[in-house]
Amino acid sequence: MVSGPEHEKGTGLPGILKGLVTTARTALRPTHTAEYPDVAPDLPPRSRGVIALLEENCTSCMLCARECPDWCIYIDSHKETIPATTEGGRERQRNVLDRFAIDFSLCMYCGICIEVCPFDALHWSPQFEYSEVDILDLLHEKDRLGGWMATVPPPPALDERSAEPAEIAAAGKPPRGTGLVGAGGAAGAGGASARMPRTVRPRAAGTGVAAPGPQATGSVPPPAREPVTGTPESVPDDSVPPAPPAAPGADEGTA
Repeated sequence: MVSGPEHEKGTGLPGILKGLVTTARTALRPTHTAEYPDVAPDLPPRSRGVIALLEENCTSCMLCARECPDWCIYIDSHKETIPATTEGGRERQRNVLDRFAIDFSLCMYCGICIEVCPFDALHWSPQFEYSEVDILDLLHEKDRLGGWMATVPPPPALDERSAEPAEIAAAGKPPRGTGLVGAGGAAGAGGASARMPRTVRPRAAGTGVAAPGPQATGSVPPPAREPVTGTPESVPDDSVPPAPPAAPGADEGTA
């Protein structure tokens, strides 16, 4: 058995040759390294890079600042009176945004502020080149947040097979109280469709039961009573109920 430096020299040469072969094989393969910053990386269109602000949509409702788990959103606003547009109208007040800042040194990119915004004033942008030398400079104001809106990609198109949104379906319904509507949402003849007339049956005189006979449509006047002749004493008074009949044997008991 051979041992010593000669044995180590003989076994080390094949290992070096294998390493050179691996290096040569890798050098001939195409590289996947992006030469940043000369070559921009290919990012997904909906990647979470930075939060952009659409200032005209913000109403200073403070909902994003209250829901932020890191409390990294700062909003300042004031109220402004809008004069009435018509004569005799009332003046209105609106919130004017003075400051909207996000401290990205505290932001954890959870996206809660974007989800809870009811007016779509915050959007994700794939832009990520906003690093600073000083950590205090990561507090970006509304001017820079608004400049990132140009990099926000458009929303994806809706699926043609998806259900119609509830807002659109509610807006397409006819107003209540318009009656029957024909096919395609169009009204019947004469513009607005009329309701079907109710069937009214005449009632018998002096009773609450409908008189038998064929049904009539529309309003039917009650039947006229026959004139009663005679003295006032003989005319029955409907307003006074008749006296109940005497019980049998009552006269005998009193006698």
